[in-house]
Amino acid sequence: MALVCLTDFEEYAKEHLSKATWDYYAAGADECCTRDDNLLAYKRIRLRPRILRDVSVSDPRTTVQGTEISFPVGIAPTAFHCLAWHEGEVATARATEAVNTCYITSTYSTCSVEEIVAAAPNGFRWFQLYVYRDRKLSEQIVQRVEALGYKALVLTVDVPYTGKRRNDIRNQFKLPPHLKVKNLDGVQVTESTGSEEYGIPSNTLDPSISWKDIYWLQSLTRLPIIIKGILTKEDAELAVEHGVQGIIVSNHGGRQLDGGPATIDVLSEIVETVQGRIEVYLDGGIRTGSDVLKALALGAKCVFIGRPAVWGLAYKGEEGVREVLQILNDEFRLSMALSGCRNVAEINRNLIQFAKL
Repeated sequence: MALVCLTDFEEYAKEHLSKATWDYYAAGADECCTRDDNLLAYKRIRLRPRILRDVSVSDPRTTVQGTEISFPVGIAPTAFHCLAWHEGEVATARATEAVNTCYITSTYSTCSVEEIVAAAPNGFRWFQLYVYRDRKLSEQIVQRVEALGYKALVLTVDVPYTGKRRNDIRNQFKLPPHLKVKNLDGVQVTESTGSEEYGIPSNTLDPSISWKDIYWLQSLTRLPIIIKGILTKEDAELAVEHGVQGIIVSNHGGRQLDGGPATIDVLSEIVETVQGRIEVYLDGGIRTGSDVLKALALGAKCVFIGRPAVWGLAYKGEEGVREVLQILNDEFRLSMALSGCRNVAEINRNLIQFAKL
């Protein structure tokens, strides 16, 4: 049977991955309300298609931070790709290079940043960063990825502590012994309690991180800094004031604070606050091309997919990730055309009608 939509890949992955691995990727925090609402929120939004607009030619290209990508969907940072496919992040990097879109490499990769760059030397990549209690460790990683040609730093700001993911606790989830967090390999993480959480010593992340650390990060690098994990207009305004170059509206796939909003539901207030001063992106809940269209209509410059990329890996490695991206590209172009849009510049708020509750 051909896999024709992203949920087909989800079903395949659920059948073929081990229970502990599936549960790890699927997990939300606590009761998973926010995880599930990320998807349901799109179904509450209706489109207002325009007709007789000559959509014989369509162009889904856009730019992010000045770099052209083939369509406005990139790969969000997700951990441990080798759990889904033996080549792991190397396969993800090759797929995104082939499709010509942006791949945000996770700190928690099971391939090193060097291996990823070697596998896809012409790929367009950003690097997702956490701030550690040991700041020297963060500094070393920033220097490594800047030297390797990564084009931006994506600072994840919604994990002062890790959310409570019940199935991971039940399964006593641990990385298998043959895998490790390669980017931290051989690095002594100080102040550890000796226990491990998601492949690195617990207490590695710094819960004291604050807005002043944005200035510290800017002092280390010339790369653009994008903050991932903003859900309010107040924090969006602070991000602009602190001179960052972009925001990813994100609730960490519903894996951190349960009971927070779906990302698509807060996108408008953030876009209105930012007023074009910096680019706004979004992740969480994107499963179809029309979801992409809705997010762009509400002001996102680009969206990023997390779990669906992992499902593609589980299906067929590099080829599977390419298929997932190609399906989204095809669906997005079709939704654009059926709504009367010939290019991304024609996608705007007039396309959106919120469903009557």
